[in-house]
Amino acid sequence: MTLKHPSTGGLLILAVIIAILPSILPNNFYMDVAIRIGLNAIVCIGLNLLIGYAGQISLGHAGFVGLGAYGSAILTGEFGWPAIPAMLVTALFVALLAFVLARPVLRLKGHFLAMATLGMGIIISIVLNTEARWTGGPDGMAVQPMMFFEYMVFGEAVWYWIVGAALLIAVWLSLNLIDSPVGRALRAVHGSEVAAEVCGVNTTQYKVKVFVISAVFASVSGSMLAHYGAFVSPEDASFFRSIELVTMVVLGGMASTYGAVVGATILTILPQALARFEDLEHMVFGLILMLTMIFMPKGLVPTLSAKFRRSPVKVEAESEAQGGGAT
Repeated sequence: MTLKHPSTGGLLILAVIIAILPSILPNNFYMDVAIRIGLNAIVCIGLNLLIGYAGQISLGHAGFVGLGAYGSAILTGEFGWPAIPAMLVTALFVALLAFVLARPVLRLKGHFLAMATLGMGIIISIVLNTEARWTGGPDGMAVQPMMFFEYMVFGEAVWYWIVGAALLIAVWLSLNLIDSPVGRALRAVHGSEVAAEVCGVNTTQYKVKVFVISAVFASVSGSMLAHYGAFVSPEDASFFRSIELVTMVVLGGMASTYGAVVGATILTILPQALARFEDLEHMVFGLILMLTMIFMPKGLVPTLSAKFRRSPVKVEAESEAQGGGAT
């Protein structure tokens, strides 16, 4: 991408926000929320490539987050691996698993695909719950801290910059992928698989590719989450977690990389903001989401960007045209 590319402007704005945010946040609690926003956003960026651009639903993506978290936890805790190699090997394992699963699963469409990915996520969650020897079972397991040579990565301030850098890399990779021939092929698959096949696009190949890429994004985020929190539990791979991730993508706006970031930001902050409502928290939460989907069905970012793109000249011209037609 060049500096004149419109997507680069959004990336620079995101970098500026990440840079100035620590000076605004009052304490470590808000830093922790910001870190979790970044980790959620990384997963959602990958999931948005799958759902928003390729049009392939996944209701079990939290399973890949859980595998990334437990893979790093087991390799560092049981085998004494350094954290970075453990994260990379875990991501490679998740990529191979996603590749094996993608071919049979992505042949399905509609609710059949949704049910297949749901079953995949449930199976992963069950395995993490039952293999207590390696995973600690339902109680979860402690995770070794991340080490850079002899330096231990510890504290919200340090983790904030690591996650912030990882988020920028994830956004940059996503934007470049979207602008590449692969991205154009994914949009063609989303529009019509039959038409894409007629135009010479190998739809199966591209669907498998994006499924693997989205799984790797989830694995890396899960590994960082495990080392940051120093603990991992099967809840990180639960069905409800998968639904939450899909909701973040849909709320922010499908087929929008920055929409995935915005959706992750809102749905990470919202439960904290609604905590004062106590028993009404889930009701208010659901109401906000319902109203957003009713009045902004394309998601927040695409809807708002479409409004801002309408210049006053266009609006005035449309009004004059309507007035002329009325007379």
